[in-house]
Amino acid sequence: MIITIDGPAGTGKSTVAQSVARDLGFDFLDTGAMYRAIGLAALRRQVNLQDEREITYVARIAKIFFDFSTHPPGVLLNGEPVGHLLRAGDATRAASFVATVPAVRDILVKQQQEIGNSRPNLVTEGRDQGTVVFPQAELKFYLDATPAERARRRADQLRARGELVDISMIQDQIMDRDWRDARRAVGPLATPPDAEVIDTTELPLKSVVERIVSKARELQRGSVAS
Repeated sequence: MIITIDGPAGTGKSTVAQSVARDLGFDFLDTGAMYRAIGLAALRRQVNLQDEREITYVARIAKIFFDFSTHPPGVLLNGEPVGHLLRAGDATRAASFVATVPAVRDILVKQQQEIGNSRPNLVTEGRDQGTVVFPQAELKFYLDATPAERARRRADQLRARGELVDISMIQDQIMDRDWRDARRAVGPLATPPDAEVIDTTELPLKSVVERIVSKARELQRGSVAS
């Protein structure tokens, strides 16, 4: 069973997907980490983030590997563990440019589909998982929340890492990212027509997890019975 969890930044996708995967005994795929890893690689090579050819070259030579023996899976970039670096502000901002490059999305979508083929019990989260990467997924969910709440959550994450934050700037960045994600030519942010939409603004993430796990187990029981 493949379960997709899509939605914009700050809606709790990663936290929910990790918890659902743990409760079901499934693998967890953080596709955002792949874009942030390419962003980190681009920053390290000091490439122009406005130059699609340079970013595409970085994506082609970068080797991203997930260590599924840990939970959540460790992320390695060219053999180096980088999971602790990928949620920093610089990598996240770079990822917002990387994600708009069609050739990069093609490269990473193929890698994500290969992971899905090799690890068939998967909870995957991102922005185009249910629409582009795994349109055949058995269960699809789309998480949403108000921009203000999403900015608050992101600010809390950055403060926990010791970073100084301007919450109004974070909210502006989130809204700008939403605008670009929804209008990009390849893999735009969109709600899969067959997805269940869950507003997490005031709903505890524990309740979101329980709802998704319940749906998955119900589907599993139905498959066994048939």
